Amino acid sequence: MSRLRDMFSRRATGELDKPRSDRPKRLKQILDEQIEAGLHEFNRSSTGLFISAFAACLEVDFSILFMGTIYSMFGGSLSTEALHLFLALCYPIGFLFVIIGRSELFTEHTALAILPVLSQSVRVRDLLILWGIVYAGNLVGGYVFSILISRIGTKVGFIDDHAFEYLAHHMVDYDWSTILLSALLAGWMMGLLGWLVTSSQETISRIFVIILVTFIIGIAGLHHCIVGSIEVFSGFITSDSITFTDYLRFQVWATIGNALGGAVFVAILKFSHVRFK
Repeated sequence: MSRLRDMFSRRATGELDKPRSDRPKRLKQILDEQIEAGLHEFNRSSTGLFISAFAACLEVDFSILFMGTIYSMFGGSLSTEALHLFLALCYPIGFLFVIIGRSELFTEHTALAILPVLSQSVRVRDLLILWGIVYAGNLVGGYVFSILISRIGTKVGFIDDHAFEYLAHHMVDYDWSTILLSALLAGWMMGLLGWLVTSSQETISRIFVIILVTFIIGIAGLHHCIVGSIEVFSGFITSDSITFTDYLRFQVWATIGNALGGAVFVAILKFSHVRFK
């Protein structure tokens, strides 16, 4: 009887009608939140967006610093498989800084920024401008960090040039079609990561999702056009075995693959799934 009285009391005060934070979000709610988040980025000033993108790449670059340090410390004493596992465990740290810190990474926007276009809230021209600003900010931030870490790391001694060369070769030693398809998978997973972060109810859940998805990208060796850009560019400025042509080939095909993966396999499919269910 006391439980029934409590239920009627809560219904009378409207508590039963309030959404519970422990209930999973509905698909439409996730989509609406993604569209709203995307529109927020379109409404930001170009300067603010560029600075945020610049900061994002400086933050995600700490994954490279961590990976390079681990390679320099243990590269000669671990088996190839064990070393690869440890480097993959380093991979999520920069993404945690970026996503929890809410900076702008291009591979998140490959899906997020398309949703307002699909909902006819913004034009394709606006999408291309936003992509260009975020992409440029990410690349410039990556170049700055690459130069900084290649100079400081080797002099202080926590990273040696062989680490940059090793990481770069793991990105460029493939033909263009392999880079494209690998980047498509990485872009797909990054777009899905944005969707999962939005669907998560609390920070701990989001941290777990970020670590899980980015660890998979790292352990599989998939091509990420921003993190990979720092890896290859750092190798280019520290090693004669990495050429500028290698960098350009990687950057072009990884960017196209990431954009297609996030746009087609996440944004378009998720939008269609919710709107035409």
